[in-house]
Amino acid sequence: MGGGGGNMESGEPEFQIAPMIDVLLVLLIFFMSITSNQVAKIDKEITPPVAGAAKKKEKNLANEGIINVRWNNGRQESTLIFQDRQYPDTTALVDLLTGLKGKNASYRIIIRGDKALPAVEVQKVMAIIAQAGIDDISFSALNQ
Repeated sequence: MGGGGGNMESGEPEFQIAPMIDVLLVLLIFFMSITSNQVAKIDKEITPPVAGAAKKKEKNLANEGIINVRWNNGRQESTLIFQDRQYPDTTALVDLLTGLKGKNASYRIIIRGDKALPAVEVQKVMAIIAQAGIDDISFSALNQ
C-alpha cells in the first residue's frame, strides 16, 4: 500500500515540511496585513506622555481613528495629522470626521499628542472632534 509519507522498511512516518511552510507563510501574510494598518497611523515623532494608570487599548481598528498632534517648541504651534495627512485647515478635518461618523455611528477618535503639547492645544483638538459630532474620545499615553 502506498502513500503516507514514510518509507516502508522502517515503519516510521517521515516529517512533511512543505505543508508546514505553506501554513507559516499564510500566517505571516495575515499578521503583516493586520498590523500594517495600525503601524501606519502612529507618528514616530510624537512621544506620548507617561501615565501610571494607562490601560492597554482594546483592538477595534474598524471603529476608530487616530489624530496625531505634533508640537513644535520653536514655533509654538501644533500640527494635526489624520490618516497620514496634515490638516492646517481644520474645516477639512471636521468634514472628514463628520463623514466617518455618518458611516459608522460608533466611530471613536484617539488623540495621540506629544508630552510637551499644551493643554490648550488638546482642547482645540477636542473642539474639532466635537464639531464633527464624535463623542467617544480617548487619549494615548504610555504606562512606563
